[in-house]
Amino acid sequence: MSGDAGLWCDRLVRGLAQHEFDLYALSRSRQQEDAGWVPLPEQVSRVRTAPLWTAEDDGITYGRRARRRFTEYYGELVGALCAGSDTASGDTSAHLADRFGNALYGLAELARDEGGLVGALRSDTAVRTLERACRAPGALRTAREARVPDLLTVTAYLERALRPLSLDWYGDDGLGAADLCHATAGGPAALPGLLARHFADVPLLVTEYGVQLRSHYLALGPDAAAPAVRALLAAFHGRLATEVYRRAAILTPGNAHARRWQERCGADRTRIRTVHPGMEASHFAEVGESPDRADPDTLVWVGRVEPAKDLVSLLHAFAEVRREEPKARLRIIGAPTGPEGPTYLRHCRALAAQLFPDEAEGVHAVGDNPVSFEEIGGPEAPTLPDAYAAGAVVVLSSVVEGFPITLAEAMFCGRATVSTDVGAVVEVIGGTGLVVPPRNPRALAEACVALLHDPERRERLGAAARARALELFTVEQNIAAFHGIYLEIVSRCPVRRVVLDEAGAPLPFAAPAEAHVPVRWTGPTARVLARGVPGWAEGGPVRATPLAAPEGAR
Repeated sequence: MSGDAGLWCDRLVRGLAQHEFDLYALSRSRQQEDAGWVPLPEQVSRVRTAPLWTAEDDGITYGRRARRRFTEYYGELVGALCAGSDTASGDTSAHLADRFGNALYGLAELARDEGGLVGALRSDTAVRTLERACRAPGALRTAREARVPDLLTVTAYLERALRPLSLDWYGDDGLGAADLCHATAGGPAALPGLLARHFADVPLLVTEYGVQLRSHYLALGPDAAAPAVRALLAAFHGRLATEVYRRAAILTPGNAHARRWQERCGADRTRIRTVHPGMEASHFAEVGESPDRADPDTLVWVGRVEPAKDLVSLLHAFAEVRREEPKARLRIIGAPTGPEGPTYLRHCRALAAQLFPDEAEGVHAVGDNPVSFEEIGGPEAPTLPDAYAAGAVVVLSSVVEGFPITLAEAMFCGRATVSTDVGAVVEVIGGTGLVVPPRNPRALAEACVALLHDPERRERLGAAARARALELFTVEQNIAAFHGIYLEIVSRCPVRRVVLDEAGAPLPFAAPAEAHVPVRWTGPTARVLARGVPGWAEGGPVRATPLAAPEGAR
């Protein structure tokens, strides 16, 4: 896990020192693994890792019975992806969800019995099984149109996504020994938690700050793949999201926007607890508590430079701002990210040079562009708090957002903000900033000019924003929320396992009777009695297992 989500996971593990953790890390690329190692606190007992970006053929040859089982389960899984919801034929959404789930667990049991699935998922049998499902009566029209390259692409994608089924993590010496599994993302990263629940009845907690299904829809646009590929992969992610949501003991979306996505995918709202990400407020305390030293004519944008941030609209909006405020300046502070980031940054620089020719007082003077492009660590913005402190107004111009971390950071710094109405922006701002429609440079410009003209209003909004951030978005509130959720899950879903003595015989009365009382314990002195190990009486910690931990964690 990388970025802000990785920081959150690291803070959570360090903040819950009263619990014991095993970390199970799934890496998505070599770059993640090469990023380096991070030191771990004492409450982390062990770390196990698995690369999802590469997998050698396991060399396992299935016998006739195993091949028949694979064809049956894989056929059911891809059949659930190809079929459309049809009440007349019995293929309702609930029925398709059951088909997908049963097939998924059948494949997991086959992988456990035979030692892996990698070779089978890459085989010609897998391709032919997918082709039969696409050509079956009642299949989606786009699935029936799949050609051989489309079938090969989908088969390869499913093999990568289902690699967690072949891991040896699910025995009593692994995830099966946990009191709960905490998946720090949805999608394929939650598969180990699903299997721990299936094999050992370990309760599953799923946290999503960015909904994986939504991220898939955004990443696989019309230009990225053929219609049949997009339809089948969208069906896979949708069925997987539904299975994760209905099997999780509790879901903790990071904002109401993510919560709505989960509910639309079938999540039971009684099992959803919104928990906002926790951020280190102390990093921004000096700026937030000190007198405003910002240039009153400067707008600041901070973030990752990529097309979703829509800096083009921001530059056009700033052109209108300059007509009202000739002294206004715009500082764009951030580094390009993703495959399109560097190209997009060059395009934005060229547009800024076109919209704002260098200004000079005379023919022999050196001109200066009112738009600057900088990175954190430069002389003008050595730290992130300094970047926010440099402007009177912080602007967010995105067309796509999950939880807008930059807005929360600006709020900690006591800055007034102008934002586009996307993702969880309105939920985060809560009336402490101005919000305009996305892709509307005129509205963005009018809001910026309104705040540049009214310093008292900026001060009021900034103070209210800081108070709101300190109340809702600190690390402390996040850790306290998850501590309570851990206790709630374990008190309601104790793991009933047999404890063995040194000779391997069952140890009677190893688990206190209180561990099996189906009640909800609350209050500041609540204790966990659910591990069922001698010496773990009242006051013992929960053995929690986060999945998809920060990259490099060992």
